[in-house]
Amino acid sequence: MSDVTTDRLVPAVAVARSNRVLRNTYALLALSLLPTVVGAWLGVAMHFSLFAESPLLAFMLFLGGAFAFMWGIEKNKHSGLGVVLLLAFTFFMGLMLSRLLQIALGLAQGGQIIALAFGGTSLIFFALAGIATHARRDFSNLGKFLFAGVLVLLLAGFANLFFQIPAVALAIAAVAVLLFSAYLIYDINRIVQGGEDNYITATLSIYLDLYNVFVGLVQLLMAFSGEKD
Repeated sequence: MSDVTTDRLVPAVAVARSNRVLRNTYALLALSLLPTVVGAWLGVAMHFSLFAESPLLAFMLFLGGAFAFMWGIEKNKHSGLGVVLLLAFTFFMGLMLSRLLQIALGLAQGGQIIALAFGGTSLIFFALAGIATHARRDFSNLGKFLFAGVLVLLLAGFANLFFQIPAVALAIAAVAVLLFSAYLIYDINRIVQGGEDNYITATLSIYLDLYNVFVGLVQLLMAFSGEKD
């Protein structure tokens, strides 16, 4: 095989591999939404609340559970167990989401708020996925900046557990929507550019992006609804 043929073949193989990872990621992402919905529905039906009287303890338990799942998923990302753990994780996240949904549903326009947040999250996903897939630019240089942003966001959220300042909570929600929207572009573009070749890990990343965008939108819409929970 000539060098010219080889030079043409290698990029073609890389593109085919990236497309396969992207397809598998989107398929698993769609599947992962089902346990999330089931977990959220059960949580709302059972009035689930993880130590509502102690936000700090609830926050720490949530982070501990989430990181334990993510560690297990990463360790088993090359086996079927990784898929099982991912689906269990999305059920857990749906259950954790139910408290926010209960508060939203307690408002007169709660159903509309949740529907608008879901629609907004879907629009953001399809728009940014299109940009990340078709843009010729490599967005990998955003990684360190976005990671630093997540750390700042976590610290701000942790601090506001003590201060309970509504304006700060609103700012955190707005920044979360912007930050994880940017993460969507980064994570999908990594697959397209060949930087991520495991569809389980890729699904986990994109799922977390969408989850945080949705939560942020629900919180913003609740705040701007003019109602008090």
